[in-house]
Amino acid sequence: MAYNRVFFPQAALDEWIADDRVDFSGRELVIKAEGRRYDITEGVRVLGEVTGSQDRYNLVGKVKERGALEAAGGELFETSLILGENAYEVVPGWLGLPIGSFVAHITGRERRRALADAEAHSGGIRPGAQPASDEDLLASFLVRNLE
Repeated sequence: MAYNRVFFPQAALDEWIADDRVDFSGRELVIKAEGRRYDITEGVRVLGEVTGSQDRYNLVGKVKERGALEAAGGELFETSLILGENAYEVVPGWLGLPIGSFVAHITGRERRRALADAEAHSGGIRPGAQPASDEDLLASFLVRNLE
């Protein structure tokens, strides 16, 4: 079964790292409250074509790996992408692919340790129900951590 990749905007990651909600090192991102791990690669979310030209590359609204865009001749700088005659506004960030299956994560030692740590730091209160999927897990994390 194929996994859906998740886009983590750089600005959100910066905040979560500063607040000690995630660990980010090398090619791995860990959501601390759950112990869920993601293999990550640099990417961008394409917001729009800014020159008024036709979106010849069909990128608007998509998330793409930085390496793939550069291999196609794209040049990225902060929130801009130039590809051929087109210029795009982008959101820099990271694409994450869950490491291991969701079932292995739910039953795994890392998650039990993360939950025990979260319970110890919250005075024994752990809000929220057991997630049924990676999507539920991420939705719960985002509800708690996006302002």
